[in-house]
Amino acid sequence: MQDWGQGPSGEDLEKKVIEIADRFKKKLQFSPQKGILPLLVVIVIILAVIGGSSSMYKVDTEETGVVLRFGKFAKFSDPGLHFKIPFGVEQVYLVPTGRVLKEEFGYRTVSPGIKTVYNKRGLEEESLTLTGDLNVSDVEWIVQFQVSDPFKYIFKIKDPIGTIRDIAEAMVRKTIGNADVTQVLTTDRAALADKIEQALQATLKQYDIGVRIVTVKFQDVNPPEAVKDAFNEVNEAEQQKESLIFQAREQYNREVPKARGEAKRALQEAQGYAVERINKARGETNRFVALLSEYKKAPYVTRKRIHIETMEDVLPNLDETYIMDDKSGGLLPLLPLRSTMEGAVK
Repeated sequence: MQDWGQGPSGEDLEKKVIEIADRFKKKLQFSPQKGILPLLVVIVIILAVIGGSSSMYKVDTEETGVVLRFGKFAKFSDPGLHFKIPFGVEQVYLVPTGRVLKEEFGYRTVSPGIKTVYNKRGLEEESLTLTGDLNVSDVEWIVQFQVSDPFKYIFKIKDPIGTIRDIAEAMVRKTIGNADVTQVLTTDRAALADKIEQALQATLKQYDIGVRIVTVKFQDVNPPEAVKDAFNEVNEAEQQKESLIFQAREQYNREVPKARGEAKRALQEAQGYAVERINKARGETNRFVALLSEYKKAPYVTRKRIHIETMEDVLPNLDETYIMDDKSGGLLPLLPLRSTMEGAVK
């Protein structure tokens, strides 16, 4: 049984009373002829002093007192100053129920503070764990828990701390033993820790020792020293591989949408051009049909009109104009009136 800060037992008090009575007997040079009354007075005074001092106990803020009366559970004590029946009739055990307790595996904290110092010497058997693919990993983790039932925590099992450590170590080795080394060292630490926490809480619930698991957390996971350099090289190669994959995906996400957009734009332009050409051809066809209809009504007039309209479009674009006269048998040059007029305007 662990020392939970209980008061002095009845046997200890009896021994103290006998010792003090012997001392007073010697000092008073007691003898049966002088009477037993003075000795009884001394014994009563001593018992009153010891009883008064042992009947008070204090429960700190983060503690809960478990009071036993004649070895049987009587009550819980809240933080503060309390009284109990002395001389071993009532015993008090103080349990830290308001604190989050922590157990370390694979290392120990030597001096906590701003710059915490850890020690790993002699803890290799505790930290080295075999993975599912027959590799070895150096695992350091912590288990944080709270006492939910102080009576069960003290009396349900002989060594609650040792039990928690044994079960936690078994759950960690079981879970890591079902995973490969890559999951343990890189990607799935949080998931594995959560799985261990659930399994540990379920097992402790079956044991019913009044403990609630707060968290299970991996502090550090590394390959063993003998293969650390090789593993780091493999890890760097994996990281480089992932980096190249991300770069390729980035370029793919940049180029493919761009190509799709250009293809869609070209398709839309082609469709627009096709619609334009079709509408233009239909317009030309309708104009030709209308012109043919008018031509059939008056062929001579229509030919003359078409000729005149065509000449109106062509002649303004010519620098020199020549008229062929069948009667004179030669060329009649026209004055470049349009050029002269344009020069005069300038």
